[in-house]
Amino acid sequence: MRNSHKTRFASLWRAGRISAALLAAPATVFTVQGCTDLEESPTSAITPNNFFKNSDEVIGGVASVYAALRGTMWGYYNLSQVSSDENVVPTRGSDWFDNGRWLDLYRHTWTPTSGSGLEDISGVWNDLFGGVARANVVLQALETTEVPDKAVVQAEMKALRAFYYYLLMDFFGGVPIVTTTEVKPREQATRAQVFAFIEKEMTDARAALPDAWPAANYGRLTKGAVDAVLANMYVNAQVFTGTVTPTGLTRGAAKWTEAAAAADRVLNSGRYSLSANWRANFTATNENSPENIFVIRHSTKVPGIGLTFVMRGLHYNSFSASPWNGFATIATTYNSFDDADDRKKVFLVGPQVDLLTGAPIRDRAGNPLVFTPEIRDVSQAGEGEGARIYKYPVDPAFNGGDNGNDYVYFRLAEMMIIKAEALNELGQTPAAVAIVNQVRARAFTPAKPLPTGISQAALRDAIFNERLFEFVGEAKRRQDMIRAGTYTNARLFKQASAPYRILMPIPQNQIETNPLLKQNPGY
Repeated sequence: MRNSHKTRFASLWRAGRISAALLAAPATVFTVQGCTDLEESPTSAITPNNFFKNSDEVIGGVASVYAALRGTMWGYYNLSQVSSDENVVPTRGSDWFDNGRWLDLYRHTWTPTSGSGLEDISGVWNDLFGGVARANVVLQALETTEVPDKAVVQAEMKALRAFYYYLLMDFFGGVPIVTTTEVKPREQATRAQVFAFIEKEMTDARAALPDAWPAANYGRLTKGAVDAVLANMYVNAQVFTGTVTPTGLTRGAAKWTEAAAAADRVLNSGRYSLSANWRANFTATNENSPENIFVIRHSTKVPGIGLTFVMRGLHYNSFSASPWNGFATIATTYNSFDDADDRKKVFLVGPQVDLLTGAPIRDRAGNPLVFTPEIRDVSQAGEGEGARIYKYPVDPAFNGGDNGNDYVYFRLAEMMIIKAEALNELGQTPAAVAIVNQVRARAFTPAKPLPTGISQAALRDAIFNERLFEFVGEAKRRQDMIRAGTYTNARLFKQASAPYRILMPIPQNQIETNPLLKQNPGY
C-alpha cells in the first residue's frame, strides 16, 4: 500500500459522512446496532422517526456518535502533528507526494483551495460537523422517547457535541453553532461565542454524568473527561477567546484560576493515578491504565475501526502488515530530548528489526535498514531518513493495518502539567515546579528534577518543553506552540509562516454552499 493508503483510510470514514455544507443532518445520518460496546462498528441505518423504541436502540445511537470520533484520528490528528514541529511527511520517491499535500502542511503554505485545503482541512470540517449532526439526531429523538437514565444520555450527547465543537474551535475559530437537525444555512458565531457555548454545555452536562461507567461502557464521557476538556480550554483561553487578524492574535482574557480548578477536580477525584510505567498508557491493553481519562476506542474486530498510527510511520518491512513509511520526526525535535529521558525511547532510530519477531530487517534495496534522525531533503528523502514516533506500539492481534490501542485524548499527566502551568502564571512558581517534577520523576533514573529556585519565565519555557517530552505524538504540540507564540516563527526546518495561520481556513466548498460563512482573516 503506497499512495492509496491515506485515501483508503479516510474513505472508510467519509463514505458515511454527513454533508456539512448546510451544517445540519439529512434524513438518514448514521448507523447503529444494539450494543454497548463502543469498539463496535454500527451497521444498520436509522432516522429520528424509526428508532429509539427501547434502551438498546438508544445505546446504539449513542455508540454511533462516539464512532464518529475515530474520524478525528485522520484529519485532526494529522494536521495537528504535521503543521507543528513534531512531524514531517517527506516525499520518498513516488510515495507520499500526493500533489504536495503533506509538504504543504509542513511548510505552512496551505490555502482554502490547495491540495491540503480541499482534502485534509475540508475533511476535518466534515468529520467534526458530522459528529455534531449525529449528536443532534440523538438529542432530537430523545425529546419524544422515554428511556431509563434519559437525563444522563442527554447530558452525555450534549457534552460529546461540545467536544466536537472544541475541536472545531481549535482549528477554525468561529463556526456556526448548530443544535437542531433542520437543514438550512447557519450564521457563523465568533470564536469567543463558540468558547462560551462549549463551556456552558460542558458545565451543565457535568452534573448528570457519572464519575465512572461499568467496564462494558469504558470510553463513555464522565465527569473527569468533562473537567479535562474544560481544563484544556481554560489553559488556552487567551487564544480561544482572542481575535485573529491577518497580522496575528490579540489575546483574550486569561483563565488560569479556572484551569487550575478544573485540573484539580480531576486530580482530587480519586479516580485516576499516574501509571508506574508510562508506556502502559498506549499499548493495545491501555484500557487498563489508571491514568487515561478520555479515550477513543479502537478494535481489530472489524476492518476499518482500528488505530493506524504504526502504519503511517513505520517502514514497509517493520512488521508483516507492510506499513506505509510516511510520518517521520524532525531532527531538531528528536535531538531536543535528553538521552537520559526514558521518553526518548518512543523514537525508532538506528538499525531496525521486525517489531514482532526481533529479526533484523532490510530496506527495499536489500541493505540493512537504519533510521537516521536527519532528513537531508524532505522533497526527496531516503526510505530510512527520519526518526519515527513509536508511542502506540503494534497490537500483537493486529488485523491488517488495524490495531486495538485506544487513542488517549486526555490523561492525568496532562492535568498535572496544566495545573503547574496555571499556578506558575498565577505567581505560585515553587508549587508549580513540584508538580512538574512529579511527572518527570518516572521518566528519569536517577531523578533529574527542575531546580526549585527556577524563575517564573524559565519555568514557563520548561513547561513548554516538558509538554513536548511528555506528550509527543499525542496531537498537543500545535496548540502548545500557538499558546506559546512559536507556531508561526521561523524554525530550522522552514521559513516563518503568516501569523494568521494559527487558524485553518474555512473550506472553500463550505463557503460556496453556505453564503453566511466568512473566510478566516488572511486567507
